[in-house]
Amino acid sequence: MFKKLSTETTGTTKARGDAAEQRALDYLKRQGLRLVARNYRVARGPHARGGEVDLIMRDRDRDGTLLFIEVRARDSDAHGGAAASVTLAKRRRVIFAAGCYVRTLMEVPTCRFDVIAIDGDRIEWLKGAFDVPEDEGRWA
Repeated sequence: MFKKLSTETTGTTKARGDAAEQRALDYLKRQGLRLVARNYRVARGPHARGGEVDLIMRDRDRDGTLLFIEVRARDSDAHGGAAASVTLAKRRRVIFAAGCYVRTLMEVPTCRFDVIAIDGDRIEWLKGAFDVPEDEGRWA
């Protein structure tokens, strides 16, 4: 009834994710952004999940905002599409990692959390897709 897709045609999940991140990076560079870091990961502890930010970028030509970007890709926009797959738990892991990154800087810049949603061949840049919840307190 259901046809299983082979890894020969679809690649591994990691390979597809890497390809989506590269598409997003190329797209954002064309928009004038500069890459600061890619796949920034932090551990929380031995029994707790840490966090990761797919792309950290800066737009020096405008206001210098530091962008923490989550890249999501789906073959189509069925079931809500790529943007809908950014769950609350995922947002919290991105915010945690972003806070760890910002604490390594000399001063805290203006920051924003964006999502690049790739549905099939379509790329959508959701600026300010989510914020740090007020109950998180001081995140950085």
